[in-house]
Amino acid sequence: MAGLNGAMGVAIGAFAAHGMAGSEMDYARSLVEKGAHYQLVHAVALAAIAGLVHHVPDEKFLRFAAYAMLVGILFFCGSLYAIAFSGVTLFGAVAPIGGLSFIAGWLMLAAAGYRRFGR
Repeated sequence: MAGLNGAMGVAIGAFAAHGMAGSEMDYARSLVEKGAHYQLVHAVALAAIAGLVHHVPDEKFLRFAAYAMLVGILFFCGSLYAIAFSGVTLFGAVAPIGGLSFIAGWLMLAAAGYRRFGR
C-alpha cells in the first residue's frame, strides 16, 4: 500500500503541475497538490510502519496506525481530488474524517513506540 500510494501521489502531483495549467485551474490545482502532498507523506509513513511491523511482532497499534492512515488517504486526499475534478464541494464534508484518521494514525504510531520503548 505504501508503494501504490507513493506512485499515485507522484502521478497525480505531476498531473497537477503539468496538466492543470492556467489561472482558471488555480483552485483545483491547489487542491490536487495538497492531496498529493498528504498522500506522499503518509505513503512514507506506511513504508516505515511496514518495516517496523516486522521488528515488533504482534504490535497491534502499528497495524491500526497503518489502517488509520489508509482511511485518511481515502477520505482526506480523495475528497480533495473529488472536489478538484468534479467541482462538487459537498465532497469536502468527508475531509475531516480523513484528517482525524491521519491524527489517529500518528497517535497510534506514538503509542506503539511508547509501548515498545517507553517503559
